[in-house]
Amino acid sequence: MIVVNYGKDWVKSTYETLEASDIKVYLKPGMAVAIKPNLVLASPPENGATTHPEVLEGIICFLKDFGITKIKIMESSAVGNDTKKAYKVCGYEYLTKKYNVPLVDLKNAPHKTLNHSGLDIQIAEAAFETDFFINVPVLKAHCQTRFTCCLKNLKGCIPEKEMRRFHALGLHKPIAALASLLPVHYCVVDGICGDLSFEEGGSPVEANRIIAGRDSLLIDSFCAELIGYKPQDIGYLVHAQENGLGEFFSAKTKVMELGVDNKPAIQQKSKRLSEDYRSKNTGIAEDRACSVCYAALIFALHRNGYNPSKIEKICIGQGFKGKTDQNTSTLGIGDCARGFDNHVGGCPPKAVDIITMINTLH
Repeated sequence: MIVVNYGKDWVKSTYETLEASDIKVYLKPGMAVAIKPNLVLASPPENGATTHPEVLEGIICFLKDFGITKIKIMESSAVGNDTKKAYKVCGYEYLTKKYNVPLVDLKNAPHKTLNHSGLDIQIAEAAFETDFFINVPVLKAHCQTRFTCCLKNLKGCIPEKEMRRFHALGLHKPIAALASLLPVHYCVVDGICGDLSFEEGGSPVEANRIIAGRDSLLIDSFCAELIGYKPQDIGYLVHAQENGLGEFFSAKTKVMELGVDNKPAIQQKSKRLSEDYRSKNTGIAEDRACSVCYAALIFALHRNGYNPSKIEKICIGQGFKGKTDQNTSTLGIGDCARGFDNHVGGCPPKAVDIITMINTLH
């Protein structure tokens, strides 16, 4: 099961997401829990690269209410970046002061070597010294692997020299091997404003959603579609499935949506990519579009490009509810535009489905 929750109160949204999930089946009071965010560099979360501290605060509050007090946060920033500085810039020192949760820097931590299918991988020992491991990645794009979420976030549990070797090995196979060696008990995805094209941020797209579930591969395949990729497009997801880590998202997967009525309107002034596409002559007609729906459209246009030769107008937003349009050069986005002859359904729709429709019409 995958739980998706929408809203702008991220502490509350994260707490409610876990409350509605099946995590209680696996937790026990008194457990030691490790939480692994994505702090790839010292960059404020609103830039789209790092995990919001409010998401971790929601997790911590949930765990403490469940009777768990042995909680630690662990991370190693990317090669050449300072983890301690990232903790500070990203607002994590607040969590230590308020909840007495230690911040562990894995950059130079002791490690051990494990083998998967003939590949030796060094992994921080601290990642195994816990009863329950919660992975808290950012849903965003990546310049080399196209997409990064749960599985790739585990790279923060290996030494810098191993990070460099992963790149030398092509990333995909070692990422899948690492995911096979390092047990993850639950995933909570920060889908608030991940970057459109670069893992270090700069082009955030507001979606305001928290996604949670137990199966890392299932969640990654689901999230890949949200930003315009089929799971088969991501090499390490294919390798992970071949390694027996699970199955891809399908129509059979149960998805629970919360906070659907709380989907906020798009905030043009705070999200540069949204403004950029609006300023171009792309024929987008937006009328009270929810940010999560508009984000799917922006991801799709960025992935696929926009050719107005066949699609002269793209309509999106609650203002199109109940309206019809039979023009073959007009495309409606989301359930609000279901009256259009050409439309992509979903509340919100997936970027990958928008891309498919655009290609079909072209």
